[in-house]
Amino acid sequence: MTNITLSIPNEVHVKMKIHKEIRWSEVVRRAITEYIEKLEEKGSEITTKDLLEELGDDFRKSLNELSFEKSAKGYKKMRDAQWKRVSMIRTA
Repeated sequence: MTNITLSIPNEVHVKMKIHKEIRWSEVVRRAITEYIEKLEEKGSEITTKDLLEELGDDFRKSLNELSFEKSAKGYKKMRDAQWKRVSMIRTA
């Protein structure tokens, strides 16, 4: 199983610590799995507007604060990763 790092607001972390009996990694795992299933049901029909609505105001705010340079760098990184993935599929 792969591990990921997740950033959350401090106030959410404080509330999570109150409920130590909950396996938060399982909560996140299920949320991601359900979200992927929802995406796969819709296929490519999901719009950017729908995606931003589901991700919420905090994500939208952090996206608006993102500099052009940082977003361009992130886009290039994603494009390169996608190219690598696609080119590996073609050679397999």
